[in-house]
Amino acid sequence: MFKIGEKVVYPAHGVGQIEAIRTQAISGTEKRFYMLRILDSDMKIMIPVDNVESVGLRKVIDRNMVSQVYKVLRQKKVEADQQTWNRRYREYTEKIKTGSILEIAKVMRDLFVLKGDKELSFGERKMLDTAKNLLVKELSIARSHSEDKIMEELRHIFAH
Repeated sequence: MFKIGEKVVYPAHGVGQIEAIRTQAISGTEKRFYMLRILDSDMKIMIPVDNVESVGLRKVIDRNMVSQVYKVLRQKKVEADQQTWNRRYREYTEKIKTGSILEIAKVMRDLFVLKGDKELSFGERKMLDTAKNLLVKELSIARSHSEDKIMEELRHIFAH
């Protein structure tokens, strides 16, 4: 169970805050819902409490996981991906949809490495922005640092 006021991660949308827990009758059956507001967009989402696992709603990562994320980002010896950009794009989309911070970190790292070798397609640039935004928001909350400080750390990692 999540509590009102708690920050959680909703896959592919990012960090949100539980604003309320409501009970509503749907087709004559009482169902409980988390009322979630996504922080970056003010989008509001109703998530049935029973569906939390199936939609992948999870707590913000802890400090232990933060160091694993940075470890993934620092691994620059990744295989040069020879797939077509659209196949890569589909693969990256699936990774982001999982909501796994480590998968999102891999997408960001791989796209940054690829960007060093060649021009990214429009879709890949958007995907890089999405991955970066999802990572920065969650890392800033997990580490209690500003998003600017997290961006600076990421720039430093990818500058070398």
